[in-house]
Amino acid sequence: MGMISFIKEAGEKLFGSKPEIAAAVAEPTNEEKAVAANAVASEAIGKYIVAQGLSTDGLTISFSGADQIVTVAGAVADQEAREKIIVCCGNVHGVAGVADEMTCPEVPECTYHTVVSGDTLSAVAKKAYGNANLYPQIFEANKPMLSSPDKIYPGQVLRIPPQ
Repeated sequence: MGMISFIKEAGEKLFGSKPEIAAAVAEPTNEEKAVAANAVASEAIGKYIVAQGLSTDGLTISFSGADQIVTVAGAVADQEAREKIIVCCGNVHGVAGVADEMTCPEVPECTYHTVVSGDTLSAVAKKAYGNANLYPQIFEANKPMLSSPDKIYPGQVLRIPPQ
């Protein structure tokens, strides 16, 4: 898939409780500290993916604080899992992009939508599918990251499955 961009100021704040990661992301000057912080960040992102009910078996997840990029490599079971893993990685505060190096069986790929102020899932469905009533498809495609169709926020990236 390549590189998918995200808004680094939006998303889950996984690094806030770990000042050593936040410091390495903000000022990666000491290479040894940056390497250690990147390893801790990579592990935190992996745990977040698992907490969302997704498998990281066979995947390599690495974070580069200098670039604010998560790289995910390995084989996944299907396209939906691949896309959800990308969205999980990218919707983390401090992540500007996800380099997708995963492989999976060939199926139609989704598109992505970055939420802007005033967006609703109905409006996104109208834009993507031409029918606002199809918003449940987008909601289901983004579970468990979305707990309610009404809880989206500006800067969040949603996967839009093919219709």
